[in-house]
Amino acid sequence: MQEIGKSAKHASATLALCSTEDKNSALYGAAKAIRAASNKILEANKKDMDIAKGRGLTGAMLDRLMLDQQRVEEIAVSIENIAKLNDPIGDILETKKRPNGLNITRIRVPLGVIGVIFESRPNVTADAGVLCLKSGNASILRCGSESAHSSRSIHACLLDGLKSARLPQTAIQLIPTQDRAAVGELLKLSEYIDIIVPRGGKSLIERVQNDSRVPVMAHLDGICHVYVDADADIKKAVEITVNAKMRRTGVCGSAETLLIDKKVVKSHLPAILEALDQKGCEIRGDEQVIGFFDKAVPATEQDWHTEYLEAIISVKIVDGVKGAIDHIAKYGSHHTDSIITENASNAEQFLNQVDSAIVIHNASTQFADGGEFGMGAEIGISTGKMHARGPVGLEQLTSYKYQVRGNGQTRP
Repeated sequence: MQEIGKSAKHASATLALCSTEDKNSALYGAAKAIRAASNKILEANKKDMDIAKGRGLTGAMLDRLMLDQQRVEEIAVSIENIAKLNDPIGDILETKKRPNGLNITRIRVPLGVIGVIFESRPNVTADAGVLCLKSGNASILRCGSESAHSSRSIHACLLDGLKSARLPQTAIQLIPTQDRAAVGELLKLSEYIDIIVPRGGKSLIERVQNDSRVPVMAHLDGICHVYVDADADIKKAVEITVNAKMRRTGVCGSAETLLIDKKVVKSHLPAILEALDQKGCEIRGDEQVIGFFDKAVPATEQDWHTEYLEAIISVKIVDGVKGAIDHIAKYGSHHTDSIITENASNAEQFLNQVDSAIVIHNASTQFADGGEFGMGAEIGISTGKMHARGPVGLEQLTSYKYQVRGNGQTRP
């Protein structure tokens, strides 16, 4: 791990001065290699899927892990989309001239070396590697045992891209062992690594946050809410809620709790719950909810704290937009929350007062994704307030420095 850290540090010095053209050449080369190796990637993924099924992984975890031709093509397209984005490195963020004649410029620079620890989603291998590369950072990737074969196969394509552009192969490294001790060693490499990004389950992120000697950028839970306001359009309420919960239940932007204003329970709630039920979603609610939908099962206090990541949703009746905001403040995870309403004042109150990284009006929480934000992809979503918040894309993987130009000035 020390050697991996040292070589990443050396590579980062090269990448910091690398031209946009060279970085893009490596990305296009990687996308080409992904397409050429699609059958090998799918064969590797089948090994991972067989092992995962044998271990009894949940349906949500299997969905995260699974690759098919379309998903492999989406990985290649995502890499090409990142290549097309503006290179943030060298952007001038601010300039000013002081009364003493000093010219001060604030410019965007890479973070340096980024360690990325992730579990079952093999596409993260590509997303993390290429986002780091385009933003001028070297990366050290550590995949979970569930995606080991798939991640190695994808990583080989990223190396092909680096080779074609004559960039150092150590710019994107995948830790070659699944020994859990490697994670512990990675978290100690403060001499070489500038930031750690964990992407996975709560236990992984808690461990990283507790043990790391390197700054961490992450989110712990994705307890996302949809609030149906008194002035919600019922058609939007049904369609948005079903999509927010059921499009992909295993992603962190999946809605886990539905809140509904008590004024529209009779008119809106039965249609929403019936639509969820038809999609195979289990409904957990309080006594009032069960009174309106007899297929619902009683919710416990723990349900409001739970990120299910499967076809289960907890439902609560609240007293207006303030009741929804208060519930989210108590039980939310500062990830993504949505209001459905035609009332502009209520929408603004929700958007301004809910303290989450992403707040949405009249759209699904499943839009909590860097690709949907025009970032090409994301390395993860951060719910912290230091450095970056929300989807972490190219700009969020940079810092800045001040360049000061003088003409002999001395400070009195």
